[in-house]
Amino acid sequence: MTISCAPAKKITTLEHPSMDAKRGVATWYGSEFHGRPTASGEIYNMYEYTCAHREYPFGTKLRVINLRNGKDVVCTVNDRGPFILGRDIDLSYASAKQIDLIGTGMTEVLMEPVGRDSNYIRHVKYSPISGQLTIQVGAFKDFDNAIRLKQSLSLNYNNVYITKTVLRGETFYRVRVGKFKNYDEAYSIAKIMGQEGYKVLITTFDGGLKDEI
Repeated sequence: MTISCAPAKKITTLEHPSMDAKRGVATWYGSEFHGRPTASGEIYNMYEYTCAHREYPFGTKLRVINLRNGKDVVCTVNDRGPFILGRDIDLSYASAKQIDLIGTGMTEVLMEPVGRDSNYIRHVKYSPISGQLTIQVGAFKDFDNAIRLKQSLSLNYNNVYITKTVLRGETFYRVRVGKFKNYDEAYSIAKIMGQEGYKVLITTFDGGLKDEI
């Protein structure tokens, strides 16, 4: 008889979920967002095992169990959402298909964090600065992409805004958070955002009210 010395694998059951597991309502999103930037800066690929959640840091691995049929999938949080009241997690097409969510479109699930990819943690960057400061999180040529990031950031941060600028004949929409009097004040917020997984840049606030959207 062979005896294995490997540690027993922790198993979450529907009857005895782990202390970290949370119930919620899952939906999914697909082709309409395929190829667009997510809130983490990654490009959304509907065929990868990812998901959107309002609170878990980017890179969090979630085991999502469909409580209707017991099927489960492990997916990585790389986006923010859902933005509709009563929904708690948006699964990619691939993740939703794994637990038979495509047909029903919405179901109650159990969500259990099972780890995190630390590569999603960002260091705070800064450019030569003076005067009033702000935190830049993204710059886009496509206004819709800027709006989506603003919407995502507004779930957890105050004073999120978009400024419009023209560089070398091209228009960019910059998504920014806050206006700060000094570097330390800006850094205290930027560090939290970087740990969450946002790409952050402390820079000079150079947009007047007429430039804000």
